Amino acid sequence: MIARPLPDKRQEYIDLHAAVWPEVEATITDTGIRNFTIFVTGDVIVGYFEYTGEDYDLDQRRMAADEATQRWWAATGACQLPFHAGSAAPNWEMLDEVWPLA
Repeated sequence: MIARPLPDKRQEYIDLHAAVWPEVEATITDTGIRNFTIFVTGDVIVGYFEYTGEDYDLDQRRMAADEATQRWWAATGACQLPFHAGSAAPNWEMLDEVWPLA
């Protein structure tokens, strides 16, 4: 996943992630996501995670229905832009995998 921080919100985005809400972390884990890491360099945010569940779309809907996660997304989403100008993505854009080392 890739996005861009709004220049005037970059530090706020980093600060939010210094203390992710425990209920948001629990929902992420409960929906099959492991090893979730977010990296930032300059004006680029890159996220990586591994999905261990069986129905990604269902788990994503479950996550989106969670009230704490909705509040978290509102707080963090206000700090982000999609990576590509004019993208229809609300903020994060998914990357296409071209090579995995398993």
